[in-house]
Amino acid sequence: MDILVEKLNKSYGYKLVLRDFTAAFKEGSVNFITGQSGIGKTTLIRILMGLEEYQSGSISGLDDKRISAVFQEDCLCDSLSLYKNLAMVVDGDLEKNSELASLLDLFGLASYGHKRVASLSGGMKRRLAIVRALVYPHELMIMDEPFKGLDQENKARVMERVGHYLKGKTAIIVTHDMREIDFFRSMKGLTISEIDLK
Repeated sequence: MDILVEKLNKSYGYKLVLRDFTAAFKEGSVNFITGQSGIGKTTLIRILMGLEEYQSGSISGLDDKRISAVFQEDCLCDSLSLYKNLAMVVDGDLEKNSELASLLDLFGLASYGHKRVASLSGGMKRRLAIVRALVYPHELMIMDEPFKGLDQENKARVMERVGHYLKGKTAIIVTHDMREIDFFRSMKGLTISEIDLK
């Protein structure tokens, strides 16, 4: 089922952030949200995740959907190990989880399972935040500028792996970089839609 947003209004005091916003996020598609900084992209996805209330309008298609997310901040527990961060969203023995082991290997994190997150580089933390979102059981993936902070080599590699994972799945990705959308458009098996907040 598509996620339908109709005539959504959101303000903070006297500041109107979203005004009669209407859009359809297509099921089985990677839906990109674009727009200038400060126009309400993050506010919109926070509303979709139930983290923000809105004044008027309606949202349908989200009932009972389990949502996984990558926020602008990594939102990791620096004092815990990589495995313990993942244990918050994955059940069982992580070291014997073949799917997780494969993901960690693909994202260059396979040898850091017992390392404290505080000891990881910024790029590694970002990759871990993405892995955590991918392994959490979900029907909808929401990502807020997920590839920021990655160097160009790692960025291309991570986007390719995320793109392969998202084939046939529903995702909403906030970005300000049109090159990211072009990258995903070039991948076979992905259906891409773009919603520009103006």
